[in-house]
Amino acid sequence: MNVTIVTQARIGSSRLPGKILKRINDQSLLEIHLSRLKKSKLATKIIVATTFESGIEEVLGIGKKMEVDVFQGATDDVLDRFYQSVKDFAPDYVVRVTSDCPLIDPDLVDKVIEMVRAEGLDYGSNGLKELYPDGQDVEVFSFKALKKAWEEAKLQSDREHVTPYIRKNSDFMGGYFFKAQNLGCEKDYNQIRMTVDEPDDFEAIETLINELGANEPWQTYTQYILEHSDKFKNQSIYRNEGYLKSLQKDNL
Repeated sequence: MNVTIVTQARIGSSRLPGKILKRINDQSLLEIHLSRLKKSKLATKIIVATTFESGIEEVLGIGKKMEVDVFQGATDDVLDRFYQSVKDFAPDYVVRVTSDCPLIDPDLVDKVIEMVRAEGLDYGSNGLKELYPDGQDVEVFSFKALKKAWEEAKLQSDREHVTPYIRKNSDFMGGYFFKAQNLGCEKDYNQIRMTVDEPDDFEAIETLINELGANEPWQTYTQYILEHSDKFKNQSIYRNEGYLKSLQKDNL
């Protein structure tokens, strides 16, 4: 079983430019993110899917340093960037994560991969029902599903965010094209935030790593945030703001 993790990585964020290159204890957020992904036991390849933006050379250098593949593609058509990055390999499954989630949990990645493989799914995620912390989002889909989405998706929101076409056309959402399932969670941690979109988010990640290190499971970071909420000013930031903006553009 060939499983390729593709992490989308660009540096042109409007709210926190260059965020994945910001450093904590001499490591960039991208390096922390990739170090954790490399602990996946089921993934066979990691690709950093990046762009041709000005200043992207540092991202290319990090990819080389971390010994992962790097692919440069479209800035806004991220679906095309994903498809082009893996089409020559045609893996059985593709894992989608984003590099602004530096504390992504490799065990959680493997759980979603295993669910998709065991259930014969076209798509699996821990985010069809948002019970996990923002910043622990994992999507796994077949290469066949990715190819169909790449060929057929037309809306800007579907192209900018890779998987909406698959999710909307899955049996989980009442569709017919794709068999999909959600990875459940024992409690609702939707209100917990450990992704990086704004300066307060970076400060939160910095606090977690300085207090706990960069190698803990997601549950440990979550519990720390719950027990020390006064240290985390970012917890009230709205989830999925980027996708909501893309939906608005569909109607323009």
